[in-house]
Amino acid sequence: MGRGVKAAVIGGVFTAMVGGAVYGAYNIVSALDGGTDTQEAASVKSGPPSTDEVRETAERFLAAWAKGDAAGAAGYTDNAEDAQALLTAYGEDAHISDVSITPGEVSVSGVSVPFTVRATVSHEGASKPLSYESKLTVVRGENSGRPLVDWQPSVVHPDLEAGDTLVTETSTTPPVKALGRDGTVLSARTYPSLGPVLETLRERYGDKAGGTPGVELVIRHEGIVPDTPLLTLADGKAGELRTTISATAQAAAEEAVKRHGESSVVAVKPSTGEVLALANNREDGFNAAFEGAAAPGSTMKIVTAAMLIDNGVASMNGPAPCPDTATWQSQTFKNLTGMPPDPGATLAGSFLRSCNTAFIKLVDEEPLTDASLTAEAQERFGLGRDDWKTGISSFDGNVPASTGPDRAANAIGQGQVQMNPLTMASVTATAMTGAFHQPYLVAPELDDRHLATAKGLPPGTAAQLRQMMRLTATQGTGRPAMAGLSGDIGAKTGSAEVDGQSVSNSWFTGFRDDVAAAAMAESGGHGGDAAGPIVADVLRAAG
Repeated sequence: MGRGVKAAVIGGVFTAMVGGAVYGAYNIVSALDGGTDTQEAASVKSGPPSTDEVRETAERFLAAWAKGDAAGAAGYTDNAEDAQALLTAYGEDAHISDVSITPGEVSVSGVSVPFTVRATVSHEGASKPLSYESKLTVVRGENSGRPLVDWQPSVVHPDLEAGDTLVTETSTTPPVKALGRDGTVLSARTYPSLGPVLETLRERYGDKAGGTPGVELVIRHEGIVPDTPLLTLADGKAGELRTTISATAQAAAEEAVKRHGESSVVAVKPSTGEVLALANNREDGFNAAFEGAAAPGSTMKIVTAAMLIDNGVASMNGPAPCPDTATWQSQTFKNLTGMPPDPGATLAGSFLRSCNTAFIKLVDEEPLTDASLTAEAQERFGLGRDDWKTGISSFDGNVPASTGPDRAANAIGQGQVQMNPLTMASVTATAMTGAFHQPYLVAPELDDRHLATAKGLPPGTAAQLRQMMRLTATQGTGRPAMAGLSGDIGAKTGSAEVDGQSVSNSWFTGFRDDVAAAAMAESGGHGGDAAGPIVADVLRAAG
């Protein structure tokens, strides 16, 4: 990048290209060489920079960058130290040369300038062209009064964030061809939700899948976050990594989450724990399906019902009255608006209608304690112990022992309880089979990891939970979403109130034969309204 810059102004649009030694009509030589012009020697200015100042500052910065003068370019920014470090890495670590930068017109706002970068990336005998668009903003220096580029890493490349840098090197791990359970190739293009997951699988298992590394330009992040590939200069040989994903279920999950923004879904195979599908429809790209942590609402009543049955407090056909309100240690709990009271309700009846007050009134019965729900979750369902090893990052729930009103709130999936679609799909799977099988995405034999274990449920408890979920799917709150599904089906709805949200989060979990699925849709309202149809779509395709 050090062969000089040819700069010209044509119709007000500045172009900087490597390869020449003559500067055009716009006099920027002194700026690039560190000279001082009359404007910089004048008194300190204030107020937004003028259009001319924006244009001139952008031209000088971009010309120095294209020339390979990192220090000179950094001098036109309001954070010279950080700018110089990244611009130096651009040439030395990323091996980007032959840089041509073409700015566009100053924006209507008068402070930003878009531009196009065309360059070449070369390393280890491999070379490829690089082209992308970015923009910069010009501000006035607080102390100097000079117009300066407002330094952000995204100026250098739009995908760069604070702490990122660019590196071109032989990849640290070989590429991976991820395969579904039936051998289908899983790509981010076909299954967008799997994009971040596939990158993690490559980082973790690339060196175990039998491939050879290639040469890549990557964004290197701070901490332990995997590199983000930008450009492949030389392809490595991809190793094959088989996952538990069902291509059919994954395709259905990808479509299903489009039903509602900020939604996630997971499907598992109850008899084994294998993850059949995971999908997210989120603007932030977060894998909430596996890593989310939010109150699950009344889907938690599956675990609470198991606790009541296991401790002899209630049974499916035993009494569980459903009054309008229930008070626990000075806090009053209510049911969903419009739910009529039922003083003669059984546990199954209160479960299928999702009556909060019935469960609140039962959690203070002997021999239950503040820790009973925690023990049930950890010992029977394998939740909240931070020991799941799914193959990628995941959160296995949190059911803390709570005192005061939170003890009652936890029982209906509020309070301090936190779950995600992965954990609720697992809860449903355990309720179905009576056995806990830790969910996993990659076979543990690949890296000799040990899956978590738990006692599971007594046969009688599991039988009652299955039947109550069947009733919920066919006669209760889950019926509208599950309508039309054949086979052995069951469900549980939930809605979770979250501070700051006017509409509750929608939760739904269900099973169909040997498939269990759970979904959450932020601000989706009642469980059957938003999350329910998502789960039903996945069960319909995967069953």
